[in-house]
Amino acid sequence: MPILKKTSPKTRIIPLGGLGEIGKNITVFESENDIIIVDCGITFPDENMPGIDAVIPDFTYLENNFSKIRGIFVTHGHEDHIGALPYLLKKINVPIYSTKFTIALIKRKLEEEEMADVAQLEEVHYGDIVIKGDFAVEFIRTNHSISDSCAFAIMTPSGVVIHTGDFKVDYTPIDNAPIDLMRLAELGENGVLLLMSDSTNAERKGFTMSERTVGATFDDLFSKITGRIIIATFSSNIHRVQQIIDIAAKFGRKCAICGRSMVNVVEVAVEIGYIKHAEDTIIDIEDVNDYNDNEIVIITTGSQGEPMSALTRMASATHNQVEVSRNDTIIISASPIPGNEKAIARMIDELFKRGANVIYKALADVHVSGHACEEELKLILSITRPRYFMPVHGEYRHLVAHAGIAKRLGMSPDDIFIMGNGNVLEFRGPDLVIREEQVESGNVLIDGLGVGDVGNLVLRDRKHLAADGLVVISLAVSDKDGSILKGPDIVSRGFAYSHETENVLTQIADVAVEAYNFQLAQSRERSRSDLNLKRTAIKDSVRAFIFENTKQNPMIIPVIMEVGAAPEPDVPEDAFAEIDS
Repeated sequence: MPILKKTSPKTRIIPLGGLGEIGKNITVFESENDIIIVDCGITFPDENMPGIDAVIPDFTYLENNFSKIRGIFVTHGHEDHIGALPYLLKKINVPIYSTKFTIALIKRKLEEEEMADVAQLEEVHYGDIVIKGDFAVEFIRTNHSISDSCAFAIMTPSGVVIHTGDFKVDYTPIDNAPIDLMRLAELGENGVLLLMSDSTNAERKGFTMSERTVGATFDDLFSKITGRIIIATFSSNIHRVQQIIDIAAKFGRKCAICGRSMVNVVEVAVEIGYIKHAEDTIIDIEDVNDYNDNEIVIITTGSQGEPMSALTRMASATHNQVEVSRNDTIIISASPIPGNEKAIARMIDELFKRGANVIYKALADVHVSGHACEEELKLILSITRPRYFMPVHGEYRHLVAHAGIAKRLGMSPDDIFIMGNGNVLEFRGPDLVIREEQVESGNVLIDGLGVGDVGNLVLRDRKHLAADGLVVISLAVSDKDGSILKGPDIVSRGFAYSHETENVLTQIADVAVEAYNFQLAQSRERSRSDLNLKRTAIKDSVRAFIFENTKQNPMIIPVIMEVGAAPEPDVPEDAFAEIDS
């Protein structure tokens, strides 16, 4: 690697996402003068985020240090590594560097966001070195469940840092290009200051199986299945898609691509030559009914049971082109992402109810992970021989398990750092300086077109509504003396009351009137009127009454409208004389 002019011996490494969680990966490397960013991904909302579409990192630290940022380096094209790029580029426009397939996916994503002209996308090849200020980044080939994944060897003012990205050690990958262990070992010989290594599968013993084992399983299944085959897998795993296409052709079947993300990724992969097929192998999904069942394979999204995905819509009989029948075999070629287990189980149940035969990982080797298991993690630690080690990319237990692997290989616990998002690891030259500093980090919630508009209070209200429902109490009162002119009207949504408490809603009106009149009398004594006090009085009284009678706690919203008295009509005294006569 090149010898860089060390304008400062200080290097700071700041993870803004990806630690203690799955997804939202982003790491900042900072010198006195420059910043580079590694990855910029999203994560998906959990059950405590009702209504949220996606979660992105907090970019406050990057916005505050915009003048120092020299570029973004992306390890691979999964959403948890590229999904937040459009949001960051709206705030900070800097060049993006990555490999061919990753750049193609980023370009397609930016085109969908009508940002194609915003970013400077730079394609880099394995072995290339990109120099940006105080940093030089070398791209090293790795294997993962997506093409063109890479690790980075980052020359910093303090020494070499290796960031593995997501990886596994596959000696027989589909593209015949295994991980470059030789280069990693060479870096280890020359001295590695810090290793930052993928921890997703740190709890799993042994080795991760090669992607080719899935192809062998598919081949065996295709030879036995006589009806239509529907395979759900991750859209980004184009090596698996290629295997499916090849095996389908071998058995005389046509392939139809289904699902928006699957169509987009396959189109990109075909355009750049990463998926190859005979001209008549792939057909339009709308034409599947023109063929016999034994002539068709459908490759679809929905392996995670996403509510609007193609396979989930097939399971619920709401898909426009595909109706699942007893002659279908469904193969789910993926493992559940943590948190998706229940959704996947429900979808599988619905597919079975429709008479389909469903094959998933528990029944056959139809999926292999893209992440390294314990023995592969040991291998990387052993050949790079870092002075310091930081496990990355995983929930906290994964980081702890990976740290345990390093300890068993002889690393001192004092040289292993389990970090959190926003923590700062600082080096002065090759020596570590522990910083108590915590930079601003966390979750920014995406709700439709809103970015960061939903906070803890909104989430709390949504969870309250989901759990207990809503009761609205509306009153029209005089703007002169405060007396009730109309109401109260009671409207409830999602508030369940039983036969024993069916009169509760009727009684709520009396409770609200009593609370309002009591507060009205109090305000008259004070010679001042405060609508907020009246609303609070109604809310507190009604909440207490409902809980006492139903043991439920719906959200209470009092609405008090002050109105003037209706004007007397301007009608002549004899206007009704003719009618009276």
